[in-house]
Amino acid sequence: MRSPRPLLAALTTAALAAGVMAGFAATGPAGAAGNDAQLAAASTGGVKIAYYDQWSVYGNAFFPKHLQDRGIAGKLDIINYSFGNIHPTDLTCFEANKAAGDDNNPNAGDGAGDAFADYQKTFGAADSVDGVADTWNQPIAGVFNQFKKLKAKNPHLKINISLGGWTYSKFFHDAAKTDASRKKLVASCIKQYIQGDIPVEGGFGGAGTAAGIFDGIDIDWEYPGSAGGHLGNHYGPEDKTNFTLLLAEFRKQLNEYGTAHGGGKYLLTAAMPAGQDKIKYIETDKVGAYLDYANIMTYDMHGAWDADGPAYHQSPLYSPASDPTDPIPPGTQKYSIDNAVDAWIDGNAAYGIAGGFPAGKLTLGYEFYYRGWKGVPAGARNGLGGSATGASAARPLSQQAGIAHYKELGGIVDNAATTFWDDEAKASYFYKDGEFFTGLDKRAIQARADYAHNRGLGGAMMYSLLGLDPGAKLLNDIVAAVGSSPSPDPSDPTPSPSDPTPSPSDPTPSPSDPAPGCTATPWSASAVYNGGGLVSHQGRTWKAQWWTQNEEPGTTGEWGVWRDQGAC
Repeated sequence: MRSPRPLLAALTTAALAAGVMAGFAATGPAGAAGNDAQLAAASTGGVKIAYYDQWSVYGNAFFPKHLQDRGIAGKLDIINYSFGNIHPTDLTCFEANKAAGDDNNPNAGDGAGDAFADYQKTFGAADSVDGVADTWNQPIAGVFNQFKKLKAKNPHLKINISLGGWTYSKFFHDAAKTDASRKKLVASCIKQYIQGDIPVEGGFGGAGTAAGIFDGIDIDWEYPGSAGGHLGNHYGPEDKTNFTLLLAEFRKQLNEYGTAHGGGKYLLTAAMPAGQDKIKYIETDKVGAYLDYANIMTYDMHGAWDADGPAYHQSPLYSPASDPTDPIPPGTQKYSIDNAVDAWIDGNAAYGIAGGFPAGKLTLGYEFYYRGWKGVPAGARNGLGGSATGASAARPLSQQAGIAHYKELGGIVDNAATTFWDDEAKASYFYKDGEFFTGLDKRAIQARADYAHNRGLGGAMMYSLLGLDPGAKLLNDIVAAVGSSPSPDPSDPTPSPSDPTPSPSDPTPSPSDPAPGCTATPWSASAVYNGGGLVSHQGRTWKAQWWTQNEEPGTTGEWGVWRDQGAC
């Protein structure tokens, strides 16, 4: 996913642009037609996570108010606000008003940020979530203050600050290097975003002024250990271990802050690659212990950065024998959602991937934009797999060749005469007058959601809300296909979207589980508990909702792993 361009360019969705394909690599065994039986829906996780971009408030004028008025916020469990940056010398979270540089500049994100959008931009009554205009003497303004109002109207909604992205991932490597640097980064991020101590600037900010806005932190490091990130990114082989240690430190300090301040459990999520040349640098068998969700970026697998094609799906569910794209060494696999999920859960020895990530904590990415080529001959399959003469023409909103929003392609996407289905890849595509577009429609959304249900996955991650049409058609289709948000134990009076469905490797509670009472084993800080495990602690019985260790029952709040089963 993308971080802001220079401020003027950030007024558009150029942040979705070229180079994001570096997040992917060859993945998984070839798919084939006849996978329909595998797509039968089952009752699994339906968490709905979506990104709201910092630069939405500029040229596209897509404000938090629209999340409320268009019914978007009420259909989501978690909003990830993108993006926060890491200071190049202090290696801390920080705020600044400095535009990011050109994408071809290796120092594009150094010291960049948009504190103006975050907490200094004032909104008039017509553009405010609650219809009340900002005033010069209020503590904070900007998107942060609008999020406060949005949460007041949607008490179920959780909001994370997302750190990194394509342009702002350069210094994760440095900040994760040592125990001291990890502790320093995490402490600074919690102080700024969770405690709410934002710098005083432009007449706004100060200690505690942003408290209560963010419910957790989303890590979008693109990419640990890999040269495939933004030009100039720092990386090294030690990132594989250090990424795990960084997530552990975030989990530890978030838990400690929640316990000390009565805030319950704070969320920790991460955007993760779908390409096996990137996944291999992640300890897939370890990071799940610290994350509530890992959101796989299952899009941008192909696009017009390959200017001459082949014109192919940006998010194929399977990679069939007819897939015209090249495999990526050292294996023979190609891009596909199925191959990515297999790598995370089952591993792949050819790429050195251990697997072992809990299925119920994985979400699939859903893209709210389309990638396209021009000069593609119709051929036998209406352009699919054909050569091209370059990127599709730039549209007024996306303002970049090779990419378009749904609202810019409605006449093509919604027209049966220009919409086509690849039953082998289980993906839709769109073709008209030599232009070929790849992206989602209702049928592709349903196939992806059914696949996720069948694999026991956690739900959906959507990037980004800026690309929605005024009627939020794609979002509504995803919400309907993904289904209800996950529910915790029936005895819990406050259902929480962060309770993931237990993975197939986790024991499922059965009727033989001991009834709540003093017979449950006393809780131990050193013991490992899986989903469904019962313990007794301080006169009460508790049930674990997922894997946990050293999380004391009764201290992690409504979003925590333990559910109170009653007094002994």
